[in-house]
Amino acid sequence: MRAPSPEPRAPSRLPRQVKLFGWVSLLNDFASEMIYPLLPAFVTGVLGGGAQALGALDGAAEFAAAFVKLGAGRLADRAPLRGPMIVLGYFIAVVVRPVIAVTGAAWQVIGLRVVDRLGKGLRTPPRDALIADVTPGELRGRAFGLQRGMDHAGAVLGPVFAWWLLASGSANVRTVIGASIAPGVVVLVLAMWAVRGGGRGRLGEVGEVRGGGDRAGQPPLTSSNLPRPSPVSPLLAIAAFYLLRMPDTLIILRSQELGVPVAIVPLLWAAVHVVRSSSSFLGGAASDRLGPGRTMWAGWLVYAVLAAGMARAGTAAAAWALFLALGLVSGLTESPERALVARLAGARQGSGFGAYHGITGFAALVGGVALGGVFQRYGAATAFFASAVGGLALVLAWPLLSWNASPQVRG
Repeated sequence: MRAPSPEPRAPSRLPRQVKLFGWVSLLNDFASEMIYPLLPAFVTGVLGGGAQALGALDGAAEFAAAFVKLGAGRLADRAPLRGPMIVLGYFIAVVVRPVIAVTGAAWQVIGLRVVDRLGKGLRTPPRDALIADVTPGELRGRAFGLQRGMDHAGAVLGPVFAWWLLASGSANVRTVIGASIAPGVVVLVLAMWAVRGGGRGRLGEVGEVRGGGDRAGQPPLTSSNLPRPSPVSPLLAIAAFYLLRMPDTLIILRSQELGVPVAIVPLLWAAVHVVRSSSSFLGGAASDRLGPGRTMWAGWLVYAVLAAGMARAGTAAAAWALFLALGLVSGLTESPERALVARLAGARQGSGFGAYHGITGFAALVGGVALGGVFQRYGAATAFFASAVGGLALVLAWPLLSWNASPQVRG
């Protein structure tokens, strides 16, 4: 009597393309984050803008990205288009970012930042769809954790390099911004390598469902066709968090108000991304083990507590401690969000991620402009307190709203 054949073991290694896109994300954020932490000082100090201009900067950038992501997501359902879309998206960012160095008004910075984010909107849905398709379902949390973790690792190295250039006296703010083109060129080379033959992953053809997708054969997740496992869609709950969350530029401005010198801001920003990077790996693993719903809920709770702390902070030391702790929020929310979208999108990963990035981008636009206006008119404490109250409301509502949700959403 022949013994039954053993069941095939689940794959334990991430596909090659996931790792390559991790390196692309690291170097791209190295270039981007050489610039980003300097923008509050550049816009308010050099160009004479205010807090509302900073809120508009983040909001308009996310709006532009959201608009493009909705269309890019549908195009990304066609596997052959994914590679060109990804490379073109990175090319736009690499070319546009250094031009910020020669601007003379806040509106010019906002315009260039918008074009930069258009590139992000074009590349993000096809990249995330490709990662989801080539990765087994049981490893998706780790796959997105790796991508987000290396993304944040690049955001550590970029500000440190910018600080070194400023502290050594060899460059001013404009020179640092212009120097971002160097790592950008390497990004383009790696992106073209990552997508070369990118229609085929380790597990087969991109475009097929990986890991027994939970929604195979069902309609795609779009803004007009959201899953209805509970009275409020999980995607709309995620969007609510983006609506109430304080933009990073305003957190940086608040830190400067509390006494963090402009020259030290890149170091603070780098330290925040150390926390974000390490917690992204933990958040991805927690999402696979505990479920994305519970992991996101923990991140929302942490945010509400820390935003209230930032409202009451009075020293530079408090700004450092609270900003660093806020890095945990990204680690606990970004990877689970993407893992949940991958579960719900099934065979139409491009449309699913297009809807996710688009809706959350629109929410970030409205929230960024509104919170920037409150910051400028009523002060930082009021803006952060309002954000904390919104976060607490979401924390209290989510367990009730997700009570009747399917296990793939709750846990």
